Amino acid sequence: MTPVPERAQRVEGRDGRLDVGVVGAGRVGPVLAAGLAGAGHRIVGVATTSGRDRVEALLGETPILPLPELLARSDLVILAIPAGEIAPLVSGLAAAGHWRPGTLVAHTAAEFGTEVLAPAAERGAIPLAIHPAIVFTGTSLDLARLHDSVCAVTAPTPVLPIAQALVVELGAEPVVIAERDRPAYAEAIATATAFSASIVAQSLELLAGIGVDEPRAVVAPLIRSTIEEALRVVPPRAEIPPPG
Repeated sequence: MTPVPERAQRVEGRDGRLDVGVVGAGRVGPVLAAGLAGAGHRIVGVATTSGRDRVEALLGETPILPLPELLARSDLVILAIPAGEIAPLVSGLAAAGHWRPGTLVAHTAAEFGTEVLAPAAERGAIPLAIHPAIVFTGTSLDLARLHDSVCAVTAPTPVLPIAQALVVELGAEPVVIAERDRPAYAEAIATATAFSASIVAQSLELLAGIGVDEPRAVVAPLIRSTIEEALRVVPPRAEIPPPG
C-alpha cells in the first residue's frame, strides 16, 4: 500500500485543519470553500480572473492570489473549473514545477476520476475527485442544499478516507464511484439535470400560454411529488428482474 504523506494523515486523523486554496470563482468553488471554512479549515485564497463579487459575498476578504502563490500556500487545492480546463491546467502547473509533494488536489468535474490529475500525482500531490450532485446557484443557499446531497468521490484506496472526510465536513454524504464508472455517473447526472430542466420549462410555458397567473405554483409541488414517488417505487436497474 502506498504510504500516506504526513500532510494527508492530518486530515485522515481529523486532528488538524487545512489551508485551502480554490482555483475558479464560478458557482461551485466559493461555495465549497465556504463550507470547508464552516468546518474549521482556513481559506488562504482564490485564483480567478472573474467572480470577485461572489468570492467577497461568500468568503469575505479572502484574497485573490496568483496561481503559483496559491499552490505554495495551500494544503488542499480545489480545482473548481470547467472539465475541459482541468487537464491542461494540471499539466502546465506540473511542467512549471508548482505541485508540491503532499498537497491534496481535488477537482469537481463529474466525468473524471483521478487519472486527469496524474501529472500532479507524479510530482507527489494527492489526487481526489469530488463531485457534489446538486445544481449550484453560487450563493449561500447551496450550503443548505449540500446537507441534503450526495458527493461522488474517487481516489486511490489509501487516501479515499480523506475525500470521504472532506465530503462529510461539507455536510454531504460520500458515495464512492470507481474510476472506470465516472463517465456513466456523469451521464446519469447530465440526463437527470437536462431532462428535469426541459420538462419544467415546457410545463411552465404551456400553463402560461393558457393564462395561468402563477404557473410555478402549479408545477413545483407536482414535480416534487412526482419525483419523490418515482424514487420510491422505481427500483434501481440492478434490482429490475430480467424479462421472461
